[in-house]
Order: sequence, then C-alpha cells, then structure tokens
Amino acid sequence: MIDRAYALFEEQQQARGIDLDQVKQKLKELRIETPSWGYGDSGTRFKVYQKNGVPRNPFEKMEDAAQVHAVTGLAPSVAIHIPWDKVEDYGKLRAHAEGLGLSIGAVNPNLFQEEDYMLGSVTNSDAMVRRKATDHLLECVDIAKETGSRDISLWFADGTNYPGQGHIRKRKAWMYEALAELYKKLTPQMRMLIEYKSFEPAFYHTDLADWGMAYNMAMKLGPQAEVLVDTGHHAQGTNVEHIVAYLIDEKRLGGFHFNARKYADDDLIVGSVNPYELFLIFYQIISASEDQDADIVQSVNNIAYMIDQCHNIEQKIPAMIRSVLNVQTQFAKALLVNHAEVEDAQVRNDVLAAEDAVRKAFEFDVTPLLHAIREEQNLPLNPMKAYMDSSYEQDIQVRGKGGASW
Repeated sequence: MIDRAYALFEEQQQARGIDLDQVKQKLKELRIETPSWGYGDSGTRFKVYQKNGVPRNPFEKMEDAAQVHAVTGLAPSVAIHIPWDKVEDYGKLRAHAEGLGLSIGAVNPNLFQEEDYMLGSVTNSDAMVRRKATDHLLECVDIAKETGSRDISLWFADGTNYPGQGHIRKRKAWMYEALAELYKKLTPQMRMLIEYKSFEPAFYHTDLADWGMAYNMAMKLGPQAEVLVDTGHHAQGTNVEHIVAYLIDEKRLGGFHFNARKYADDDLIVGSVNPYELFLIFYQIISASEDQDADIVQSVNNIAYMIDQCHNIEQKIPAMIRSVLNVQTQFAKALLVNHAEVEDAQVRNDVLAAEDAVRKAFEFDVTPLLHAIREEQNLPLNPMKAYMDSSYEQDIQVRGKGGASW
C-alpha cells in the first residue's frame, strides 16, 4: 500500500518537474534542535502544572530528548538553558549526551529570573546589576566551550512599563556595551544569535523590540552576530516570511525558535495554528538555497532550526515529537514548490498563476514521501505510534512529580 501511494506521488511530482531524489536528500539533511526546558514542567502565566515522569536533572532531559531523535531521526541536538541546566561538570553532561547519540546545541543565558533583574539586566541603571548580567553572559560562553556548542542564543526581557521609567537611549548603549564584551569572547567558530520581542514582560517598550533593532545590533557587533527569529514574537498580522527573506538577503538570519501563536507569545506546538505561515517561511529559505550568490547559499545552510515551546498541558515527549514532525511536514511541502514556474509567472506579472504555483505545493499530502524517507533511514513509519508503543512513557513514571521546572 505504501509503495502504491508513493508511486502515485512520484508520478505526480515528476509531471510537475520536481526532482524527488533531491527533495529526499534535503529532507534527510534536515536537523531540528529541541530545547531541554521543553522536557521539564512549564506553565501558563497562572500556574505550572506538574506532570509525572518529567526529568529531574539535565542528564534525564538528554535521555528524553534521545527518545525524540530515535523515532524521528530529526533531532540530534539539545539546547540548554543556564542556570536551569547548570551542572558541576559540563564535560560529563556533554559525554552523557554524546553517549545517547546527541550533541549539546545552543547555550541560552537566563537574564530574567533574578530579583536584581526586575528593572532590567544589561540595561539596568545600576552598574552593579549590569556587571552581574554581563558576567553571566561570559559564563555562558565558557560553558559553550566546554559543551562544544556553536551558538549563544540571547533573549532579553529588558524593557519598561511606563514612559519615563528608563532612559531609552542610555539603555541602548548599555545593551551594546554588554554584547560587545560578549562578542569579544567568542571563538571564531561561535555565533551570537540575537532574539527580539515586541512586548512582554515589559509593556511600554522592550529594549530589543523587533528584527530591525536586533539586526542593527548584529551589524554593529560583527559577522559572528546574527538575528534569531522566534515565530511567536511578533505583532498580530506580521508577515514573518518577509522578515525571513530580508534577513536572508542581508546574510544575517542565524536561526529560529519555532512555536505557534494565536494571540501573543502563546508557545504552542509549531504548525498547530497557522501551518501555512511555516510553509511560507520554508519556501523563502529553500528559494534562497538555490540562489546564484554563494554567500547567501552558505548563510542559509547555517540557519539553526530550534524549537522553543512551553508544553503546559501536553505530555512532554509526545508534544516534542509532534513539534518536530510538523516542521518536517511543512519543510517537505515547501520542497515541492516549482521555483521556475513561480518565476515565470512573476516575470509575466501573472498574479494568480504565481500564487497558485506556491499554494498547490502546500496542498499536497506528503505522507507517502515521508514514509519513503523513513523507510530508507530505517526509522518508524509512524514515529508517534512507535514511541507510544514503547515502554518509555511508563518507565519514567518512577520519577514521580516535582522534577525540573523553569
């Protein structure tokens, strides 16, 4: 039955001029980084709901992440958050991850949960607080060196709630001062990924409120500083794929934090609310990967695809499996866009033909394609079922409640 379904799918794509061998190769190269904090207890703005079986320490987080990678083949790295994942020996944590077939990915500093940071961290008017925050950033570079991590992923909650509460231009200067000190400590192989957010927890102004501010900061710092796009961090109606295309063209798109939002930063499972947006983001990326500019192609190849979600009511591991599979599905659909057909319609100013050339790729059922590559990679055809049929979910119940939490 699978062979028949794939044969029909293959026939359809060949008729459209799509090279399925190339599509399958790109799908096999897709890598999605899962976050350590996505395996622990998290919550809404009102409550953290504790679940049985959540990991009690970073080592158990790696073990849970290994389950996601084992059934999907998509998630070989795990981002860590400091101090949530602080350990005495990071070499030991790295060895534990590598023993599970994983690597440690981006290191995420935490500059929003200390009492001292209520009015800002690196933008605080108190020089001692700014020093404390900057020292934490430098600590995370040292941790990244021990764990073999390439990326320092930065999100700042810094901002103000009321006009006049803070000197906006001074805060901008203090932000640059801290990031410049961090930048100097990076090894040549490392990158600084600068995230932005329009609001929350600050509601009057946020020090890095949009992609332009993050981009400007990255340009001032140097080529190892790039922008990180969190798909939940935009105002309603924002054209995220336009931002993606712009940053690609500037060679400053460093990575993503994938999640989904209905109203604000909801941190829902990626692709669960607006899968077409995710598809269109990948359409821009894949289009750029075929560019004549070798620097753009190289930049696109270095984009980090990372999950950043708050699994409040879901079981953690199944939610993460669903997340990475949703990314894979929309990536697969975007690979089916016939770019020559789109460009021909664009040249002829045929609006409907251009839109149709993009949309019809989204409307294909890619299940036969995904089954085919999983079969070739000796992976379960249905990763979620494979995990739920295993005993792991039952085995970890002995951990009880009260494990790791943000």
